[in-house]
Amino acid sequence: METIKSNLGKGGLLLAAMGIMSIILSFFNYNIRLLSWVDAWGNTMGWVIRILLIVGGGALFLFFGNALEVDVDVDEQ
Repeated sequence: METIKSNLGKGGLLLAAMGIMSIILSFFNYNIRLLSWVDAWGNTMGWVIRILLIVGGGALFLFFGNALEVDVDVDEQ
């Protein structure tokens, strides 16, 4: 189970990074090849998709980025 959470966290970080890179590159009329479809629906929708990538990826990284689960044994006396 730990590996799945770790991979979700890494995937979220990758999505957020791609969204940020896409925003930066869009100012220079470039885009990441994987995200070239973003501007197919227009400029406004392209920005919405980029922002959703950052927010969604950040949320995945926030919730699943720390894959350490601590089991605490409490001794009852």
